[in-house]
Amino acid sequence: MNSSSTGSFMPDADLAYTILADLKRTVREYSTATTESNCPTVRQMFTDLTNSTLKLQGELYNVMQQNNLYPAPGKALQSDINKQIQTANQTKQECEQFVQQKNINTVPGSPMGQSYGSPLNTSEYSSNPYVR
Repeated sequence: MNSSSTGSFMPDADLAYTILADLKRTVREYSTATTESNCPTVRQMFTDLTNSTLKLQGELYNVMQQNNLYPAPGKALQSDINKQIQTANQTKQECEQFVQQKNINTVPGSPMGQSYGSPLNTSEYSSNPYVR
């Protein structure tokens, strides 16, 4: 598959790389929208969009790699992987402690005490034109 056989305006490798880069950018923007969402429904929508875009990006990357259009990164050292896992686990533990501490100190009826995924107050969002 190349530009001359498909009649595209640029070589297939360049076109695939451009699409791959755009999918990466889209994932970043959906992730930002997810973390900035106040409404659980909107947050879930952006989470789903992020996941489906990540899946598509991964599929395109695999096709590109199989056709030698994208060089695979070098193998990671097990010690580096272990260090990253340890750091991520420590960060997760700190976040859980922070959330637990804030949940203990919340005022009854406050949205801080409610877990993610449960609607805070559905009537609050029913009049929001951005939520369907």
